[in-house]
Amino acid sequence: MTATNEQVDQNVEIWKMKKLIKALESARGNGTSMISLITPPRSQISQVSGMLVGEQGTASNIKSRVNRLSVLSAITSTLQRLKLYNHVPPNGLVIYCGTIVTDEGKEKKVNIDFEPHKPINTSLYLCDNKFHTEALSELLESDTKFGFIVMDGNGTLFGTLAGNTRDVVHKFQVDLPKKHGRGGQSAVRFSRLREEARRNYLRKVAELAVTHFITNDKVNVAGLILAGSADLKTELSLSELFDQRLQTKIIKIVDVSYGGENGFNQAIDLSVESLSNLKFVQEKKLIGSYFDEISQDTGKYCFGVDDTLKALEMGAVQNLIVWENLETQRYVLRDSTTTQHIVHPTAEEERNRSFLVDASAPTSGKAADMEVVESKPLLEWFAENYQDFGTTLEFITNKSQEGAQFCKGFGGIGGLLRYRVNFEQLNYESDEFYSDDDF
Repeated sequence: MTATNEQVDQNVEIWKMKKLIKALESARGNGTSMISLITPPRSQISQVSGMLVGEQGTASNIKSRVNRLSVLSAITSTLQRLKLYNHVPPNGLVIYCGTIVTDEGKEKKVNIDFEPHKPINTSLYLCDNKFHTEALSELLESDTKFGFIVMDGNGTLFGTLAGNTRDVVHKFQVDLPKKHGRGGQSAVRFSRLREEARRNYLRKVAELAVTHFITNDKVNVAGLILAGSADLKTELSLSELFDQRLQTKIIKIVDVSYGGENGFNQAIDLSVESLSNLKFVQEKKLIGSYFDEISQDTGKYCFGVDDTLKALEMGAVQNLIVWENLETQRYVLRDSTTTQHIVHPTAEEERNRSFLVDASAPTSGKAADMEVVESKPLLEWFAENYQDFGTTLEFITNKSQEGAQFCKGFGGIGGLLRYRVNFEQLNYESDEFYSDDDF
């Protein structure tokens, strides 16, 4: 799998987690019968089970009978979920268990267990009337990995930062010759030896940077920060010894007062703003290229549910761009002749349910509705099926000016095409159940 595909899959996992967090945050229960359990990597399942067994003993002392039974039932369900795992997965384990109250006022049992898309460093066990998702939200704050090279005259540290997880990949020390006051004929020789040692040091750093930040000829970090207390970092960035692929990934060069891990921490603090803006910049760049296709009238773009789905069916979509909060639903309906229809109603059609009217039914009497075979958000369907169409799925927000324009002006769905498609010519095949009123 290529790095691009991995990044796309990661984006889909992030979108799924956002959707899950939204559902969990809105759930409410009676009493304290909703359990949130987060186990970090390298924990022991037996240790977590032992803690839950201890909690069972404590919960049996709850005075309220209804609440006691609910909590004991949730703890038992959580223990059963833990038995499905021999060990904690590499990225940790998250379990949500309990009884929630639905909008209709009915009680419903919820059991969710999964491995997050990246390591979670939080350990959490809480019984409450709601699920606690703060730790999952923190995972989403920054989903990109950045590389750091902290170098000075004493040594170099290579590190990575992904979300709130910082790792020291490699570090080594060096003993560079210092400038001194020896004069005479040896001054030039000492200067030459010092410059040679410095160049060898830069060469070693450049070679190790390739080893740690390039995998299978692809840069494995979204951006690179060079830090240090002297001029060595600037020399490295301009040196022909430094790999061109890494040079293009340099986001910022920062001055720090220390080397090693203290310098690493200081470099993170000084580059926070640059790191947070990167995803914002990538989104602007993607939508900018989409608007360029429109302004140049290349015909290699589409927008709206109808045209985008037609282009997908043709295999013409290279980048499928969708707003992460798109509310369009996808319905599979069956009419009186057992023919199935796929419908994506507008908000107005959803309200008056006009899309359900069965046109194939006898006209006498009251119009019959078609049978709903399946109903799910169009976004969810894209996340499950985008690979079947040979496209990459890009989720965007409406927080940037370009993103807001795309969501408001183009309905929050569109695509960059591999080749020109004439949609006007295709429209004679348009199904009567599609509606283009909003696009």
